[in-house]
Amino acid sequence: MPPLPILLASSSPYRRELLARLNLPFECASPDINETPLPGETGEALALRLAEQKARALAARHPNHWIIGSDQVACLPDDTLLNKPENHEVATRQLTISSGQHVRFLTGLALLNSQTNNIQTCCEPFSVYFRALTPEEIEAYLRKEQPYDCAGSFRMEGLGITLFERLEGRDPNSLIGLPLIALIDMLRAWKRNPLLEP
Repeated sequence: MPPLPILLASSSPYRRELLARLNLPFECASPDINETPLPGETGEALALRLAEQKARALAARHPNHWIIGSDQVACLPDDTLLNKPENHEVATRQLTISSGQHVRFLTGLALLNSQTNNIQTCCEPFSVYFRALTPEEIEAYLRKEQPYDCAGSFRMEGLGITLFERLEGRDPNSLIGLPLIALIDMLRAWKRNPLLEP
């Protein structure tokens, strides 16, 4: 029996580029869900809930697929959430409060079999230690990259690397938005190995 087709529940070009690295055929669709945190919800709970919701939002329209949902949350040491800034003013504020801080990125991942309703989920943590940034550095960075669609107000795959003292975590891909190592673990658990694909 052939494997079910893979659907990435995302309109993110960053996630699409990451998934393409596994050399598996896949389609993309936007899940269009409400990403507002629930009262008192932790960053990890939020990332997991949104990843699963994204996968399940597309299950009815794609009933015979493996659907990948992923969502990322950034948290300051006091558990303040850093969302996608959407504009220059918010991004400036986020990078200013992140300066010299340890910021945790929590990436929720879900793999749903929409045929059987079986699901695997996990939350992949990754830590970023920001340099002490001057206002001039923050302004120059935002002017050059305009990362207003990125949680935490930086783009890891670009000049964002200049903002950090060090990075800690199992999979740097999770910082971009899709933890490939965890995803490969899930695919292999369901007997699909990217290395053994024809």
